[in-house]
Amino acid sequence: MNNSLKFYNTFGIDKNARHVVTVLTPHELTDAWQQAQATSQPVLILGEGSNVLFLDDFDGTIILNRITGIQIEEQPDAWIIHAGAGENWHRLVEFTLDNNMSGLENLALIPGCAGSSPIQNIGAYGVEFKQLCLYVDCINLVSGQSVRLGNDDCRFGYRDSIFKHDYQDRYAITGIGLRLPKQWSPVLTYGDLTRLPRDTVTPRQVFDAVCHMRRTKLPDPKEYGNAGSFFKNPVISAEKASALFIHYPDAPRYPQNDGQVKLAAGWLIDRCELKGYCIGGAAVHRQQALVLINENNATSEDIVKLAHEVRQRVGEKFNVWLEPEVRFIGARGEVDAVETIA
Repeated sequence: MNNSLKFYNTFGIDKNARHVVTVLTPHELTDAWQQAQATSQPVLILGEGSNVLFLDDFDGTIILNRITGIQIEEQPDAWIIHAGAGENWHRLVEFTLDNNMSGLENLALIPGCAGSSPIQNIGAYGVEFKQLCLYVDCINLVSGQSVRLGNDDCRFGYRDSIFKHDYQDRYAITGIGLRLPKQWSPVLTYGDLTRLPRDTVTPRQVFDAVCHMRRTKLPDPKEYGNAGSFFKNPVISAEKASALFIHYPDAPRYPQNDGQVKLAAGWLIDRCELKGYCIGGAAVHRQQALVLINENNATSEDIVKLAHEVRQRVGEKFNVWLEPEVRFIGARGEVDAVETIA
């Protein structure tokens, strides 16, 4: 068990795996998975490790999905883009803008691979992956059969999808299809974007503003290991939200279509005065409270303890209980993150 995972997770946690295999095609992916299964080893398929926390050494095979390739199809009213699961997400966003295709600019600088984007239904600054997704290509790891899921089949929710449930264990994502309408409509509802002129703004200006916001507020994983937003923004009932806003009228709120209200987890954590709070080598980021960082050779235990403390403080103050967005990986696979930090 001497295959270090330190450079395969953006937290920089120094755990090991029994085997690490890099695959370039769906066939190689299926073969690697089936070989591990034949020896009763646990398997984890990994992109760039930007949304995982390794709790223990992994007692099995890590498969690094590096299936690449970008194809473009032009339709009268839209561009259809197919990207291999191993393509870097931010480079895909840049590629589309460089080729005068807009729509992904609000999702710039989200770390990870294209194949990870449907799993979490990634989102930022008013745009979610599901709004642009045409299909997701998967492979049945048992039979080797390819499967294409349409948008509705993916059962997208807030940081959720079928790939966290029915399709978690025996299917792997090999590619994604995006539909980018040629008629562009800017989404300028968050942060610095609200100050941009709607009538004259360009996709490149939105992209630049998003990159500026992320670079000034979020730590570079090369400097301080992190997995981006550690917690989901909590969604609560309208009744509970009304009671909360009586005491905290300045709390950011985002009404949802189903009548519930999404809160800003970072604001809740900040109001508990936790920016810069440390346990061991782990800390709450000083500029963005939603991010937990590996400040000084943190262990996974440090990060779990810190996440527990943050969750407790927010829960006791606001009666809102945060859930990790990050996936927790134990010795034999993913474990319940909420139970781990509760």
